[in-house]
Amino acid sequence: MPGITRAPETEETSQEQKTPHFHVVLLDDDDHTYDYVIEMLQRLFIMSKSEAFEHAREVDETGRTIVMTCELPAAEFARDQIHAYGADPRLARSKGSMSAVIEPAGTAE
Repeated sequence: MPGITRAPETEETSQEQKTPHFHVVLLDDDDHTYDYVIEMLQRLFIMSKSEAFEHAREVDETGRTIVMTCELPAAEFARDQIHAYGADPRLARSKGSMSAVIEPAGTAE
C-alpha cells in the first residue's frame, strides 16, 4: 500500500541479521596450565573465574573452546590479543602464547 513504511527498528533488526558473526576459538596445547588459561580469559574477556575455568576444562577435554562470538573486526582483535598474551611463566617449556582461530558462526546470533 502506498504511504506505508517499515518501522526503523525493523530495518535495524534486518541489518543486524545480515552482519556475519565469527567464533573466536581457543585451541589446546600442552604448554599452558589451567591457571594460565583462567587468568588470560579473565583479563582479556572479563570472564568470571568459574566461567574461565569452564573454558579451560573444555579446551583441555575437547581441544577447543569458543570464547567469543562477534563481528569480524572484534574477532580478529580478540584472536590477536590471545596470540600476544605471552608464555605461561608456570611452565619452563612454554615459549609463547596459546593459539586461537576465527571461524564463521553461521547466521548472526
